[in-house]
Amino acid sequence: MTVYFRPIPQSGPEAPDGALRLAGGWCWFSHVERLERGAAPVVLPAEDLPEDWQTRLTARRAPLMGVSFDRPRLMGILNVTPDSFSDGGRFLDPKNAMSQARTLIEGGADILDIGGESTRPGAVEVETEEEIRRTAPIITALRREIATPISIDTRKAPVARAALDAGADMVNDVAALLFDPELLSLVAETNVPLCLMHAQGDPATMQNAPDYDDVLLDVYDFLSERLEAAVAAGVPRHRIVVDPGIGFGKTQAHNLALLSRLSLFHGLGAPVLLGASRKRFIGTIGQAPVAADRMPGSIAVALAGVSQGAQILRVHDMKETRQALDLYRAAIGGTT
Repeated sequence: MTVYFRPIPQSGPEAPDGALRLAGGWCWFSHVERLERGAAPVVLPAEDLPEDWQTRLTARRAPLMGVSFDRPRLMGILNVTPDSFSDGGRFLDPKNAMSQARTLIEGGADILDIGGESTRPGAVEVETEEEIRRTAPIITALRREIATPISIDTRKAPVARAALDAGADMVNDVAALLFDPELLSLVAETNVPLCLMHAQGDPATMQNAPDYDDVLLDVYDFLSERLEAAVAAGVPRHRIVVDPGIGFGKTQAHNLALLSRLSLFHGLGAPVLLGASRKRFIGTIGQAPVAADRMPGSIAVALAGVSQGAQILRVHDMKETRQALDLYRAAIGGTT
């Protein structure tokens, strides 16, 4: 039976003797939860960690695209689509897309994530050429005037190749390389950073009664397997980011279970990306049926992720999240 160890993160200007720094970042931990399928969690001192787990949990994460992880980083969402769940159609026009990109950068974005295919629940697949038409020109235009790293949010190798040729720096795949097998070889060939996300099912069907034996451990095992497959195919381990896929084939209870023990995913030895901005469960709990009204709840979830060491927050409301993050870090004794 596989045994897992989740660090119990804490923050503050001083850590007690024997505490370990989480992923070389702003959190530390003196205790861990020992997790096993079918058994209640057991809290143990960090000194009882197996050596391999301690190494993965404490190793400083390598910078990506010139972005270090000594502090939380913000990834700005730019959907050039007609049907994304939150802002579908607003930035389909190139002029509006460019304006929004500038707004995200001015608001404090460390990375821009550009997508041309909606992956909201119920969304249908977009033709490859259409997805390229939506994304490659805006990346070309942005690269002429900004140095901010750009991620292409796609499941398809031809779309990723066109985006990389246009100046994108990273591939963010919600299908963790299972939708288009050619995407793995492209990422290995080009040596660009890669984000692997968990999703149960595809966007068209993923919210049709999602089910897990143990959502936390099932998602962890999936990401571990996909990470190892990428490494075996030639993608350097230090260039991979993992994302548990909040809202992708998950109920509200599943999302909350992942968020409450998010720090487990540091055990994969990779930066953790949290993409919960404006998701449906935030609207349900926060009584905000309109996605654009979910900024306060999105920030609350983002800060909860930071408290568990999440290195990248993928967000819509950049300026507001940056302000909240700066104040949060100042209040716990970090730097802004």
